[in-house]
Amino acid sequence: MKNKITFLIFIFSAATAAGKAEAICPVCTVAVGAGIGLSRWLGIGDLITGLWLGAFLLSLALWAVDWLGKRKIRSPFAKFAVILAGYAMAIVPLYYAEITAHPIDFLRSATQDKLILGIIEGSTVFFFAVKLYEFLKERNHGRAHFPFEKIAIPIALLAFFSLILHFLTI
Repeated sequence: MKNKITFLIFIFSAATAAGKAEAICPVCTVAVGAGIGLSRWLGIGDLITGLWLGAFLLSLALWAVDWLGKRKIRSPFAKFAVILAGYAMAIVPLYYAEITAHPIDFLRSATQDKLILGIIEGSTVFFFAVKLYEFLKERNHGRAHFPFEKIAIPIALLAFFSLILHFLTI
């Protein structure tokens, strides 16, 4: 059952990447989605899998917020609702598939459930990676330092934190 859910998440990421978006590049989102599928297939721990899943969910949420902005929907409530719905659509099915603890009991879930904790950490790392890219690009007069920098920074930070978490949980 767990492999089927991971496969569905990967297929959803690939289908979503077919559309054009400017907030977060499609290649980065597909790479993060592939990282989730690969980690589950290789039997990597839930903390590291959650790290990649959190980054993937935030990436999809930022896509949706960008889509709302293009349609002149700039309400903070709408953005919050879209982000909350995005996380709920991923975490609630994981609960019903008995992969995670109850998502409503947030504090207990975050401390006892490694996948939920990984999602929180991954979302945080990905958020700061996006902000780091924007900062570096701004300091370079609005240009990237090298091709695919927008992809390389989030993937490199996620890989770095995956290694840290791996060595901390051995």
